Amino acid sequence: MKTILFGAIFAGSLLAQAPSNLKFEVASVRPAQPMGTDRVDVGVHVDGAQVRMVSLPMRDYIARAYRMKLYQVTGPEWLTSERFDVIAKLPQGSTPEQIPEMLQSLLEERFQIKVHREKKELPIYALMIGKPPLKIQESAPDPNAPIAPKGTANVSASGSAAGVSVDLGNGSYYTFNNGKFEVKKVTMDMLARQLERYVDRPIVDITDLKGTYDLTFSVTTEDYQAMLIHAAVNAGMMLPPQVLRLLDNGSIASLMDGLQQLGLKIDARKAPLDVLVIDQLSKTPTDN
Repeated sequence: MKTILFGAIFAGSLLAQAPSNLKFEVASVRPAQPMGTDRVDVGVHVDGAQVRMVSLPMRDYIARAYRMKLYQVTGPEWLTSERFDVIAKLPQGSTPEQIPEMLQSLLEERFQIKVHREKKELPIYALMIGKPPLKIQESAPDPNAPIAPKGTANVSASGSAAGVSVDLGNGSYYTFNNGKFEVKKVTMDMLARQLERYVDRPIVDITDLKGTYDLTFSVTTEDYQAMLIHAAVNAGMMLPPQVLRLLDNGSIASLMDGLQQLGLKIDARKAPLDVLVIDQLSKTPTDN
């Protein structure tokens, strides 16, 4: 049986608000190369006025465009299976913080997207502080850390039989291999967004911790395998039935135990969440 391989990608939204009529000066949209069964590589790169988004699922583009998290986007099943490459140029006088609005315009023009927002009660995991003491370590300042030039961003991820490696930019990253989750320089919200890719429901950070942290924990072999399969399913990969049956042998019990040893915990509950509902979306973009 082939090993399930998966590369996750951070899909957080850029922050500042901007006019909604912003557009890329030029933009090319093409279907991404089909994902292989042995490796996945994805990324977001911004260098000055040049923007490259490689092999992102449609759901990731929509989440970025409307400043939502992945679990807040609901629509057709192919949102996670159809991947696209976008190469674009920012118009003069614009900033990378305005890319979401430009993506909205791109989705409207090239995919004829129409959406509405509503609130739904959904099952979630709440990431929260557990029993003291809190044993996560706040990231130490690194005077030698490279500082990305203004107007640049590089986020990339790869997955193979050896595990998953995700570079979140500006010295933040995580690896997940051999049952060990190692995180460097991440906020608790970033941690929640990465962990939720490996479980069966969204994870919402309610720790109220404001810093960036380094932490390490391990999971059992069975749970490690199940978490990778969950990540593959969440990314839209089509898996054979015999692989999906392996989920029956895994759980998130050791994930909970690992977080508990650090003074954190995840609690299953329901919560009302804002969601973005896709009313209309073409599967094929109009010509470049």
